[in-house]
Amino acid sequence: MTDVLSPLARSEAFCERFGLRVPLLLAPMAGACPPSLSAAIANAGGLGACGALLMQPAAILDWATEFRATSNGSFQLNLWIPDPPASRDATRETAVREFLAQWGPEVPPSAGNTTPPDFSAQCEAFLEAGPSIVSSVMGLYPPDFVRRLKQRGISWWANISTVAEARAAEDAGADVVVAQGMEAGGHRGSFDANSAEARMVGLFALVPAVADAVKIPVVATGGIADARGVVAALHLGASAAQIGTGFLRCPEAKLHPAWADALARTPPEGTLVSRVFSGRPGRSVATAYALAATTPLAPVPAPYPVQRGLTQAMRDAAVKAGNVDCMQAWAGQSAMLARAEPAGDVVRMIWDRARTQLR
Repeated sequence: MTDVLSPLARSEAFCERFGLRVPLLLAPMAGACPPSLSAAIANAGGLGACGALLMQPAAILDWATEFRATSNGSFQLNLWIPDPPASRDATRETAVREFLAQWGPEVPPSAGNTTPPDFSAQCEAFLEAGPSIVSSVMGLYPPDFVRRLKQRGISWWANISTVAEARAAEDAGADVVVAQGMEAGGHRGSFDANSAEARMVGLFALVPAVADAVKIPVVATGGIADARGVVAALHLGASAAQIGTGFLRCPEAKLHPAWADALARTPPEGTLVSRVFSGRPGRSVATAYALAATTPLAPVPAPYPVQRGLTQAMRDAAVKAGNVDCMQAWAGQSAMLARAEPAGDVVRMIWDRARTQLR
């Protein structure tokens, strides 16, 4: 769409609409979004977030309660749209288990039987928690759930990774699209897991294309970790910037020290996208395990969530031992820009510098 507002005016309008003081948002990273980090960012004027993929309904409600005990700011709750049931292949899983035994404890055949929490029950918990924003990734919420969200005055933000996905989200009633560039750490937010690696679009190409294609606001995410990235995103047509890896070294993130230290020394080319942790494409530090598991001689990963179940024992043992080479060390390509400083200070510093450049 044609935008007559300046980047700064656009971001200010976005903040006014969604009750923020600064257009900086925490990415909803499953397993790496404790209430303490969200509260610190919200108290500095940004938006907190909870990636609730692996959380039972009671845990979702507990997260919201803990957040509200230390902040009266806003937050988003995020869920994956479920994939169809995984196709099981005993021969493939055996090969993966034998490979994983070289990197951690022996993996029993039953490890691949893991199942995610009940999606419908998680959605009901979202409605009960009553955040200002609910977001989706890996697809679109069912129309009835979207209707119920809007009846309660809750905005729906849809994470997308292509222009086609952005248009589909707008048509389905999304209030905002969050454009995820391929630079992002963690899982790729593609609607179709099978084409995720083939359609890896960088943020600089994605944001202006999406901004031209839809009439709703665009949030930019993926590889943004400082004021320069925020300024670029806003000039390209975004109304706000979402940061994930850039906040992970903050003390409120409570990240394992080995993972946090790895981020500090990981250049953009020191990350890779693979399916070797969960079965879904995700960007991590190029650790010894990730590199070995992506060689032509390594077994093909099982689909999500089977691969996640198979790698659980290795990942748990790695955390206990402080061995980052076997951890699921998600990292965006701007990992080295992450600062080991209080999250509120990081928010204020980034926005003060960005606003100066935008004026």
